[in-house]
Amino acid sequence: MSLSSADISHVKGIWSKAKGKGGDLGKEALQRMFCSSPQTKTYFAHWGENPQDSPNTAIHGKKIFDAINDAVDHISDIHGALSKLSDLHATKLKVDPANFKILSHNILVTLSRNFPSDFTPEVHLSFDKFLDQVALSLAEKYR
Repeated sequence: MSLSSADISHVKGIWSKAKGKGGDLGKEALQRMFCSSPQTKTYFAHWGENPQDSPNTAIHGKKIFDAINDAVDHISDIHGALSKLSDLHATKLKVDPANFKILSHNILVTLSRNFPSDFTPEVHLSFDKFLDQVALSLAEKYR
């Protein structure tokens, strides 16, 4: 599913609000994922028994939001922008690609909670389509 010009406008608009807040928003998205989908904690066992309380959560959350920022900046070539991350997650980290969709959902919840007046149904739909493209790009090297 490709992104329309309206989708791109919506994605860039909501992302302009989130940009620069990756540490806080990324941490919140990861904490939500760990609570709602505890099986995802297995990839972060080295952070201790409760990874949601680890200082590494904000650090990794920022990395995730930085990667999304790269995808927004290269929205016409998301696959190319995330190719190295796809390779890392597939070959070294061996993350189940289903987890990308789980995290995507938690990012949507985080954005809607932090920007309620800006997160309209149209923005929600566009950003969901965008995150689908991100998840698909990250799963590319699994094939």
